[in-house]
Amino acid sequence: MKRFRHALLAGCLLAILATLGPSPHAAPADSLLAILQSEMTRNLDVLKKQDAPPYFVGYGVTDARTTSITATFGAIVQSGENHTRTLTSEVRVGNYDLDSSHQMRGGSTGGSSFARVPLPLTDDEVPIRAVIWRATDRRYKDAVASLMRVKTNVATKVKEESASDDFSRETPQVFAGQPASYAIDTRQWEQRLRRLTAPFTDDPRIYLADAGLMVAAENRYYVNSEGTRLLTGRVSWQLFVQMLTKAGDGMELPLYVRYDATTAGGLPGEPQMLADVRTMMKQAAALRAAPIVEPYTGPAVLSGRASAVFFHEIFGHRVEGHRQKNVNESQTFAKSVGKPILPPFISVIFDPTLAKYGSQELAGYYLYDDEGVKAQRVTVVDKGVLKGFLMGRSPIPGFATSNGHGRAQTGYTPVARQSNLIVESTQSIPYDKLIDRLKSEVKAQGKPFGLLFENIEGGFTFTGRMIPNAFTVLPTLVYRVYADARPPELVRGVDLIGTPLAAFGKIVATSDRVDIFNGVCGAESGGVPVSAISPALLVSEVEVQKKAHSQETPPILPPPDRKKPS
Repeated sequence: MKRFRHALLAGCLLAILATLGPSPHAAPADSLLAILQSEMTRNLDVLKKQDAPPYFVGYGVTDARTTSITATFGAIVQSGENHTRTLTSEVRVGNYDLDSSHQMRGGSTGGSSFARVPLPLTDDEVPIRAVIWRATDRRYKDAVASLMRVKTNVATKVKEESASDDFSRETPQVFAGQPASYAIDTRQWEQRLRRLTAPFTDDPRIYLADAGLMVAAENRYYVNSEGTRLLTGRVSWQLFVQMLTKAGDGMELPLYVRYDATTAGGLPGEPQMLADVRTMMKQAAALRAAPIVEPYTGPAVLSGRASAVFFHEIFGHRVEGHRQKNVNESQTFAKSVGKPILPPFISVIFDPTLAKYGSQELAGYYLYDDEGVKAQRVTVVDKGVLKGFLMGRSPIPGFATSNGHGRAQTGYTPVARQSNLIVESTQSIPYDKLIDRLKSEVKAQGKPFGLLFENIEGGFTFTGRMIPNAFTVLPTLVYRVYADARPPELVRGVDLIGTPLAAFGKIVATSDRVDIFNGVCGAESGGVPVSAISPALLVSEVEVQKKAHSQETPPILPPPDRKKPS
């Protein structure tokens, strides 16, 4: 299951964006890179004399400084700074054709997908080397044992459908950017978050109301035995507001807004944020009074934000390269290169080199992926025809090298993952005309209404063979649209569901209005920051099901007086 979330829940999702500058908290770049390089050389000199020498070793270090502040109902809940340094090590035994990472049919991969250990917060090389040494020793022993299991598995199972190497050969990369840093006036931001959450005290039926700021400077150091040597720095400023209200029947109704930037000045001003808070409060009141929609099939318009998540879930995960040779995956498009899979007016591009789209900064931007490969723009679908896949360093037939999409959360083994997904259309119409066409579809199909999915909180999908391949998009604002002159009617209580191949064939038109969704995508290599950019879509048929429903009634006790005495 992969989840693509918008809100920062419990402060656990972090979209990392980029800027540069010196950091007093990170080890000097040359020093840490030199320690990694030196210790790797020393370890290889010993291990290459073993009966099963490693053919590849890679070390990644993430040095992260974060400041997080959370407020609720006008008061600070949490405020603090954290500094961590983490080592991720990789040791491969065998060769590029068959190695210790090979997938075990009837099981998982031959090697571990998680190899994270804390690294000391010091410039002293002795304790740093000690941690690297022990981690390398453990990873090597695990790799040797894994290769033995892999060879047995290959010998005793049926011939593999996908005859491709286990690891790709890539050109070594050398790049040293400036370490990233930020400066923050913590007290000033505490006051701002208090002011942003104070208006929620006006509505006693709002039960949760948080605003949070997460500022992060993340410096990544990477070296491998092929000669790659990288330092990249990334900074993000991310502010979210989330609230929860309940309808009279107990249904929980969440709303979110989030802002992303690389600097404090890139965030909206306080007046705009306060206006957004007031809008959320009005939406909350309207949602409590809104009728519930029963399960339904019929035409719908997905706003740009909703269609962005729609494409991320139903399409993006199914073009991640490693899924095409994993026997446990559905391999939806493994045999479809050169064939039409989307309407001929739609193209899909993934471009991690794009830092902004218009004025909006993108969470899926990076210079090098987590396997040390330079980021590349990839046209996956051109005018409806599948051209290729997102590739990390796990080759598949016809695609022997990476295109810079090997990604992972710190401590996980990278696999092919999405970056900045961009949906382009050659047949766009104005948004109001798209709504008119929705009404025409409602009338032509004899439906009582169509649906407009205006905003969402995220979604998830399944891509494995053992369970039905399906997706779910989780809307927060949905409207019934009637074929006559009645205005759109706000409703509640539904999730958008479906299966991917059926959904692709029902896209009939797109608008000229494009929206952006920044979020964090969780999958087998952890959570990675991604963006999705899409126009609004008219879909001839969607299916909705009832949303999960809390059985807890609204509070019995009256709320306390939230007003300060005069």
